[in-house]
This record gives sequence, C-alpha cells and structure tokens, in this order.
Amino acid sequence: MAVRRLDPVLVDRIAAGEVVERPASAVKELVENALDAGASRIEVVIEGGGRSLIRVVDDGLGMTPEDLDLAVERHATSKLPDGDLFAIDTLGFRGEALPSIGAVARLHIATRRNGAPHGSSILVDAGLKHSVRPAAVDRGTRVEIADLFYATPARLKFLKTDRAEAQAVADMLKRLAMAHPHVRFELGGEGAPALDYPAAVDLDPAAALARRLAQVMGRDFVDNALPVDAWREDVGLAGLAGLPTAHRPTGAAIHLFVNGRPVRDKLLLGAVKGAYADVVPSGRHPALALFVTCPARLVDVNVHPGKSEVRFRDPGLIRGLVVGSLKQALAGAGHRASNTVGSATIDALRAHTGAQAPRSWLASPATRNLDWNWRASPAAPAEPPGPAGYDTGPAPAFGFAEAAQAAFATLADPAADGRAAAFAPAPDQLERPLGAARAQLHDTYIVAQTRDGVVIVDQHAAHERLVYERLKAERAAAGGVSRQMLLIPAVVDLDPVEVDRLAEKADLLAALGLVIEPFGPGAVAVSEVPAALAGADVAALVRDLADSLEEWGGALALEDRLDHVLATFACHHSVRAGRRLKPEEMNALLREMEATPLSGQCNHGRPTYVELKLADIERLFGRR
Repeated sequence: MAVRRLDPVLVDRIAAGEVVERPASAVKELVENALDAGASRIEVVIEGGGRSLIRVVDDGLGMTPEDLDLAVERHATSKLPDGDLFAIDTLGFRGEALPSIGAVARLHIATRRNGAPHGSSILVDAGLKHSVRPAAVDRGTRVEIADLFYATPARLKFLKTDRAEAQAVADMLKRLAMAHPHVRFELGGEGAPALDYPAAVDLDPAAALARRLAQVMGRDFVDNALPVDAWREDVGLAGLAGLPTAHRPTGAAIHLFVNGRPVRDKLLLGAVKGAYADVVPSGRHPALALFVTCPARLVDVNVHPGKSEVRFRDPGLIRGLVVGSLKQALAGAGHRASNTVGSATIDALRAHTGAQAPRSWLASPATRNLDWNWRASPAAPAEPPGPAGYDTGPAPAFGFAEAAQAAFATLADPAADGRAAAFAPAPDQLERPLGAARAQLHDTYIVAQTRDGVVIVDQHAAHERLVYERLKAERAAAGGVSRQMLLIPAVVDLDPVEVDRLAEKADLLAALGLVIEPFGPGAVAVSEVPAALAGADVAALVRDLADSLEEWGGALALEDRLDHVLATFACHHSVRAGRRLKPEEMNALLREMEATPLSGQCNHGRPTYVELKLADIERLFGRR
C-alpha cells in the first residue's frame, strides 16, 4: 500500500486525542489561556458534564481580529516570542489547544482587545474554519464549545457519566484556583458542582494563599497545616503542609505546583512521601499544597502535551529542598496534633453511647472497674470511697468510651464526685499545653487536665516516639548512639538464616548501639545495647529486628534503614500499656512530649494524645 499524506483535518483530530482527552482537559486549556491573558475573573459553565456545552468567559486582554484568525491554527501562539522552550513563563505555549478542540467539536470564540471599538468572533466546526466577523462583546474573551467529540463519536464511548465528568472539571478548576488566589473562579451549569472562589485582594501572598486553600480544601485543612517557606539557590518552596495526624485515605489531597502549574510529578511525590515516612501510618497520605518556584531554565515543562509532567535539571536539589523543608516544618510543630482528632473522639463517644448515660451510673461504686490509679497518690485511700446516696444497682459494662466519659464528668465538675482527683495538680502545670496529670485509665491512658479541657495520652505510643526521637538525635550527634555494655552477654536463639541476616548487618547495628555476633550455628550474642534501651527485653528485641530485616530487601535507602532499626528499638523500650505510673512519671512524660518534635504521633503515625475542650465535654453531657 502506497504511503500518502493524511488529510489536515484528520491530522488535527488525531493530535486532539493527546490534548483533549475529556471535557476537563478542554476546560483546563481554556482556563489556562484566560490566566495567561491576565484575567481577574473566570467563569465556567458546563452542561451534560461538558459534552453538550462548555463556556469559559474571562476579562483578560482579549485578541485583535488578526490574532483571533491565527489562534485557531495549529502551533500558532503568542507565548513564545523568541522560540525558546527554556524560557516559558506562561501556562500555555504549544499552540495546540484551540485547533484541537475545533477539530472535534463546534468551537465559537468572541473577543475584544482592551481599547478596541468592537470585538470579533470566529467559528470552527469539526475542523472547518469560518472567517472572522465583527461582534459586540465586552473586553476579554468568551469561548463556547458545543457537542464535544461529535466529530469523533468513538471518543464519546470512553467518557464517564455526566456527573463524573462534571466532577473532573470541578477538581481541575480547584487545582488552578489554588495556584492563582488573586483570580475569581466560578463554575456553574446543569449538573455541575457550584463553585465560587472570590479573589483574595489586598492581602499579602501568604494570607491570600491561606484564604484560597481554605476555600478549596476546607477550613479544617488550614487550621491543621503548617506554613512552608524556604529557598535553596534559585529555587523556592512555599505552601501549607498538613499535620501528620490529619492524614487522608488517598493521595487526592496532595497538591503540587511548579511555577503556578499543577503537576503530578514522581520526584515531588516521592519527596513528600519521604518527608512524612515515619509520621504517617502505612497506607495513609498527608494533605498539603506545595508551590515550587524556579527559573524556567531549571525545569522542562515540554514533556507531555497535557503539561502535567515536568523534568527538573537538578532533581537532587529539588528533592532535598522538599524533604528538608517539610521535615523542618513538621519538627517545628513540636507535640502539636490535629484538632480533628479531638472532634472525632467526641463524635465517637456520642455515637457509641447514644443517649446521655444516667448520672447514677457514672457516680456509683460500680464505676470502680474503671481502674483509676488510686494508689498513684500516697494520700489516696486503699479503695475509692463509695459516695452515699447514689444508686448502686447494676451498671452497664464499661469500655474505654464509658471510662472516658466518667473521667470527663468528674473533671468537668469535681464537686460531683471527688474520687476523680486521685492527686491534685500543681497550678502551674495546668497552664502547660498538655496540662497536669490527674489519673490513669486501665494503666494505659493518662488523663491530664488543662485550664480549658482534658488531654488523654496513650502512654506507650507517646513514650515510643520520645525514645525514637532521642535515639535519632544521638545518631546525628558526633559521638553517635551511646552504648551500655551488658554485664553478661545475652544469648538469643534464632534460626540459622536469621543469624546470617543479623550478622550481615552487624556493622550497621553497631553504629546504632547494638553490638551482636554469631554464637554458634543457631544463636547470636548481644554484648552492648543502646544506653537508652537499658533494661529492655534483649531477646524479644533481637527477634523482632530479625523479622524486620527480612522485609527490607533492597528497597530501603540507608537513612530509612537506620530509622527503621531505631523505631524497632524504641518500640521495645517504651512504657508498655498496663504499667502503672506514678504522678511524677506521668507529668514527666507530658513535659517531655511538649519539648519533643513530632510527639503528636507515634512511630506508626497514630495519634499519641487526644485533646478535648471543656465546652465539647459539657455538650456531651447536655450541659450546653
């Protein structure tokens, strides 16, 4: 068969498949054109999920009749005056969007340049270009796309439902709105999610960004996020990074931008994952919006027609900036945890109990099975006194939720039942962020009182993070992790394969304070342990470490391997659930948490404490 040139219209339709995959792609290209034109307001209307109609109206610079005639020709653009692909400072630059759309739909454009006596319009119908005509329009540009893909009906079969396509348009518009808080964005139309993001005017860039992110991602995100602002060489990084305890089930809340362009870049996603590696649970994802700013020569945006992928000239610089800045921001948050944890706890308690429990149940001697730490105070009686006059009939079985409610009742109103004050708090400790320890539930949860609420601490999870951070700090110090020699080496029986695995990593473990050597065919001898782990169960630690090493393979970098080992150490030496603590031990734990970065979550990413405001507790009991 002879080789022949394809019809130009067919060429345009083939090329359109790369640029316009679905209605959201078409809207993205039009909105980016509006932003490049300096618009301060962009209105989008869709019908039928974008199949029937897409209308984008902006108040930007507009076009002259001559520019409009060229704008619908393939590879015609005003955005590369010098033809330099490494000097791109606009969102669009390829000159493909309008001709691609015109090749598969009915495209009508009406525009008027600022200062022009009248506007002009043009129609492109399935690749057939009509002549430019005068039109009565306001300053700016109005683009309408009717019957998308009617010229290529096979493409319609691959679209999702109208609702799904409309949601995709909304999601795309949200991402562009995040990067341009000075522009007003509106979305409407039949079946479309109604969006209206007013422009942030008369605000500094950081405040404008925070307002726009609150509009798009919600107030909870901004309230539980940390500011990021850093520069390295010519590259800047700004935005908001969510607290680790405000994690999400998917990565949909990870928003990344390069020079104002929304991207899904593997390098940036990997850097975010690395920064949150030991503070977010496995299978969960952080919420954040990060904006990379760099000279155009340092990034190639001409990777794909969709312009959602980029390539950095110095990827190591970018990754280091993202990881370092995020880790610094998270460490600067100290013990802070998301306030949504407390809200979720209140909701769970309310849902668990249904109606308010009778006060007689909360105050009766039957509540002694809450196992308050009565003996924590030398002045406390051997058994909590049962108050006279209360119903001592059968009480429901109490789990943690009911135990916590009983604690809240007495802490909110000490006069109701004096037994909750197992030990009186020091007045100055009530002013501390995590308050003063008041009691211990089930020898596992520390209940502390602040000036305006209650804090519940998981003693094992909290101490695990404290030990972990202490070991990491020692590892980073010049002297390394301090060791303590065992009076008698501990011999641990293992499978020969596990012995070989540990022996292979002996040098790495020794650098972290654990000195081991093979002791016959099926055992290892431990002669030194990290000083912070003095008194730990060495045999259990070594067995758990052997299991962890089996999972490593070659996937983990050295830094990650070191942290993984330290996390295993910390888990084995932490205060265990079920251990009764003295008041001074509880308060010491609270004070160390306040002074330790990342102590709001354990090594596995779970919250170490829940803070409940007194007003919420009072509402739980119907007092408000």
